[in-house]
Amino acid sequence: MTYNTKQKENILNVIKSLNCEFTIKELYDKLNSIGLTTVYRLVDKLVEEGTVKKTIGKDNNTYYQYLGVCNHKNHFYLKCDRCSKLEHVDCDCIINLWDHINKEHEFDPSNDQIIINGICKDCNKESHLC
Repeated sequence: MTYNTKQKENILNVIKSLNCEFTIKELYDKLNSIGLTTVYRLVDKLVEEGTVKKTIGKDNNTYYQYLGVCNHKNHFYLKCDRCSKLEHVDCDCIINLWDHINKEHEFDPSNDQIIINGICKDCNKESHLC
């Protein structure tokens, strides 16, 4: 059971308004009268709930991004290396990969943590402009 407090609601509203990756420090700087420890605790709760995605950047910093609530089983994420957009992909084709990994490698992947890095279509278009 999750409880929605005013602080959690305030944090979630700011996260939604960011519409991009953020660090805890960046989030904290946008909040009024919420302590840093509380921000960490509530963001961790949002990560546990699947509302916010936590990733480690190439610079080894921790980043977060709002995803909304996902109840789908067959999904993964695509992350653009240029603009940092994180896109949720719900696709049954991934089941074949899960099955292969499970059967051939005797490993049970956690699909809510799988991120495929690359370049998104928008950034790809920009790089082809002359």
